[in-house]
Amino acid sequence: MEHMGWISLIPAFIAVVLALISKNVILSLFMGALSGIVILQKGAPIASVQTFIGDYLFVQLTDSYNAGVLVLLVFIGGFVALVEKSGGAGAFAEKVIHVLNTRVKTQVSAWLGGILIFFSDLGTPLIVGPVFEKVFDKMKISREKLAWIIDSTSSPVAVLIPFIGWGVYIMGLIQKEFDASNVTSMTDWEAFVGAIPFQFYSILTVIMVPLVVMTKLDIGPMKKAEERVQTTGKLYWDTSIPLRKSEAMNEIQQTKSKASFIIVPLLVLFITLFGILISLGFPFKQVEGSAFRIALTTGYLFASVTLIGFLVISKVKKFAETMDIYFQGMQKMMVVAATLVLAWALGTVMKEMGTANYIVEVIDGNLPVFLIPALLFAIGAVMSLASGTSWGTFAIMMPLAIPMAVQLDAPLLVCIGAVLSGGMFGDHCSPISDTTVLSSTGAGCDHIDHVKTQLPYALVNAGSAFIAFLIAGIFGHVATLLLAIVLMALTVWILSKRKNQSTSNTLSH
Repeated sequence: MEHMGWISLIPAFIAVVLALISKNVILSLFMGALSGIVILQKGAPIASVQTFIGDYLFVQLTDSYNAGVLVLLVFIGGFVALVEKSGGAGAFAEKVIHVLNTRVKTQVSAWLGGILIFFSDLGTPLIVGPVFEKVFDKMKISREKLAWIIDSTSSPVAVLIPFIGWGVYIMGLIQKEFDASNVTSMTDWEAFVGAIPFQFYSILTVIMVPLVVMTKLDIGPMKKAEERVQTTGKLYWDTSIPLRKSEAMNEIQQTKSKASFIIVPLLVLFITLFGILISLGFPFKQVEGSAFRIALTTGYLFASVTLIGFLVISKVKKFAETMDIYFQGMQKMMVVAATLVLAWALGTVMKEMGTANYIVEVIDGNLPVFLIPALLFAIGAVMSLASGTSWGTFAIMMPLAIPMAVQLDAPLLVCIGAVLSGGMFGDHCSPISDTTVLSSTGAGCDHIDHVKTQLPYALVNAGSAFIAFLIAGIFGHVATLLLAIVLMALTVWILSKRKNQSTSNTLSH
């Protein structure tokens, strides 16, 4: 295999270390890619920068596939901003609140509300949290439990959806590696959808919420928080300092919105998307990736126009305000676009240096192939936990995982799922992750309290996922998901029983 030896690891190493130190994904990817080009250019700094801009960044932007992905992301950003500012999701949740008369109903409704807002991982905490906050207080459910529920239905749900920004971003990374590794047996869409059952960590995180709620299997610090509220009525510990962004919450709560503001635009989106795809032969014929992205972009445009019409006609927003919101949402996606372009550039650099080839050569014969998915998950989990970013983890790990899977004949979809699961672990429970912070904010909860109460559940899911990846590395079958679910449920039950037994023993003495 052609590679530059251990030197080919330098770009990935620099990107990882900088991500951990700076917590800045764009800077990390930029410096990682640039370091590789400096090596390829034999240390010429000016020539390296020129080559980076001309032969890597410009080339990525002029590629038709890449351009389609970037345009789609911009349209998604505009639509998401409109939905978040419309208050439609909050209005929908408030309609549901009136029938919540038990603790189980209240918690499950918050869980369903988080799933409903699948289009925005950052919108979920600031929409669902404020709406359900007072209901949780009334039912004597801890703020920590609310923070955990909305955190478990933000990024873990978003990463499973192929037609929102998360899916588009991930498919962009996948397709780039497919092209580099000459994978023609499946499209990026088929790979993403096929890998969904192997996103063990995200699926376990979402499923665990109703399991814990309905069976009351609270464990660790969460059990203490629940006991505090139920026995003393205190919303917080005496040392707690709740996070709160009242201006964001007030904007959501005071908007005179209707539930139809979220339901109808989403219906327009789905009808447009699948209407166009069906006319092209879907699901009986394979639809080209470019046609799918055009259909999805059209759907988001029509959905945005519909929502703008609702907001203006209902006098919730003036037309000029809606356009400002729409374009601001588009502008926010520039960070995502820059991340994706730099991720593509880093992947290209590592391909030219033979990074994956070198790793394959080192591993081949020294490490059983079935261990690769579990190894990818573990590395991604540590990286994302320390850096607080899942997208940066995806960008660094995917160019390594796919070539390894192809060359070592490891189960490709399992390896993709392992990278996504590893990246999601840190995004979900790292104290420096934006969704973790926003979940504390949305629930009006102390941030450290949220991290402490959520971590035991996250570790149970991570342990179950790791074992499942060991098994999936051997069999590569979607049925492994059932094993992961059973392991997770069994672990929670055992921990809960031990906690209850310990409490009983203490009381008896």
